[in-house]
Amino acid sequence: MKIVFLDAKTIGEDIDLSRYDRLGQVVKYPFTSAAEVPERVTDADVLVVNKIQINEETIHTARNLKLVCVTATGTNNLDKDYLEKRGIAWRNVAGYSTESVAQHTFAMLFYLMEKLRYYDDYVKSGRYAGDTDFSHFGEHFHELHGMTWGIIGLGNIGRRVADIASLFGAKIIYYSPSGAAPQEGYQQTDLDTLLSSSDIVSVHAPLNEHTNGLMNQSAFQKMQPHAIFLNLGRGQIVLEDALAAALNKNQIAAAGLDVLSEEPMSKHSPLLQIQDSKKLFITPHIGWASVESRTRLMDIIAGQISSFFS
Repeated sequence: MKIVFLDAKTIGEDIDLSRYDRLGQVVKYPFTSAAEVPERVTDADVLVVNKIQINEETIHTARNLKLVCVTATGTNNLDKDYLEKRGIAWRNVAGYSTESVAQHTFAMLFYLMEKLRYYDDYVKSGRYAGDTDFSHFGEHFHELHGMTWGIIGLGNIGRRVADIASLFGAKIIYYSPSGAAPQEGYQQTDLDTLLSSSDIVSVHAPLNEHTNGLMNQSAFQKMQPHAIFLNLGRGQIVLEDALAAALNKNQIAAAGLDVLSEEPMSKHSPLLQIQDSKKLFITPHIGWASVESRTRLMDIIAGQISSFFS
């Protein structure tokens, strides 16, 4: 069996993939362009991909292909009708990054809410060493206890964030973009109510017809001026021009983003113009990527390949 990784670098070079060597011949390409795919898949039995588009144009040369494994939950890059026509199976992985993304949600929140960049700079600049008071009140922050946290998308990650926020004493409400039935133990509301009444709004939803462009100019105008917005779902859920305008006009206090509409970030993104770290904090799509999460992901996929061929 030949296993071909088409964009292995998206997994990280620190993850041990030796388990795959016991399954068959393994070929790893750091990255693969669409033009390079047909030549690299000709004799592959298994493809392991993350963002590579898998369709007739890219894999029509793959005469031995039996299984495509996606190192993610989303499968928008797969032409499932074409795979079915060819009799090629596919697998994805759900739930592997729940703890990692939930943890990163709170890391982003506290960075913004407690003005940590300001206080770190204050100490490192030497100002604290020359101050007269043991405390410094240059920036103010509030307790999460008693705040209302609105969650858009109450899947595995949304529920985990809700449960942790509840331990801090926050009141949790949520909105289901797909209109799913209420989940027991959680307070469901409509989007307008969530936006207008939440101190913190976090997105943990997939990208689909219900969420594409959901956070637009109208949505940000409904939020409170002191509110913090977090997106750890998908970048296209947020219209970045609208978010930039909301931050510049102080319609909301701050935003933390781990996902963007274009990744890597576009040099023309309106968000690049906002240099105030108290207002905007962006991380390069790393919420899912703890060592444990990536290890878990690749162990699951190795198990999927083994099970498929046994």
